[in-house]
Amino acid sequence: MIEKVSLIMTTYNCREHFKISIENALKQDYPCIELIIVDSKSTDGTLELIKEYSAKIEDGEYPGKSVKWVSEKDNGIYDGMNKGIRMASGDVIAVFNDEFTTTRAISIFINALNKGNFDGVYSDLIYANGIECKRYWHMPPASIISGWLPAHPTMYLRKSVYDEFGLYKTEYRSSSDYEFMLRILKSKKVKMNYIPKVLIRMFIGGTSSEGMKGYIRNTKEAYRALRENRIPFPLITIFCRIIRTLRQYRLSKYYKEEM
Repeated sequence: MIEKVSLIMTTYNCREHFKISIENALKQDYPCIELIIVDSKSTDGTLELIKEYSAKIEDGEYPGKSVKWVSEKDNGIYDGMNKGIRMASGDVIAVFNDEFTTTRAISIFINALNKGNFDGVYSDLIYANGIECKRYWHMPPASIISGWLPAHPTMYLRKSVYDEFGLYKTEYRSSSDYEFMLRILKSKKVKMNYIPKVLIRMFIGGTSSEGMKGYIRNTKEAYRALRENRIPFPLITIFCRIIRTLRQYRLSKYYKEEM
């Protein structure tokens, strides 16, 4: 039985990035993909693009693809993600606002998900400015306390995980994805598989990439999430997280040859 994959796409006044992302999604070879587009009342032409692509999908121009979309004000990106998850009808859910590195990416994710009856799967990721790699997120399995968490844009989860653990906490501005991953992984109930391959190229920018001020806010929220989830030794975890982040930037120069 083919599982339906729902891709949650949140957008607000980012027409060019949205066009790249939806083209990437529509080129995927996986046979059953549902696009859930949640727009926060864009005024830069993004809404017109959404309508254009939705019409093409509904006319059957992209076999195996379906679409649902909404354009209305929300309370930030995590509220948009929650709205999209509630709209989704897929067996597997992922948040996607970037680029795939291959047209087989979703097929690779789902094959790895089903290989050992896993609840979720994730891969490596790069932050890129055009073709130049700025950060290489290489995250093999380790422990939360050592600063490890999957790269959220690469995480594909069965819908049952959201049903059991709930959605993203909207009181967080830039680290609700971090809090959510802590929440599901600390339980030891969610079985994850790791793909040692870069499958996502992430656009530089967003709420967690606003320079030093944004990084400090992100780190404070991460510490708060560790405390709320009662993770032992939160300061040690934050320190390890910072070291791992710095190492990812250093590793970026070694990834250039693979691009």
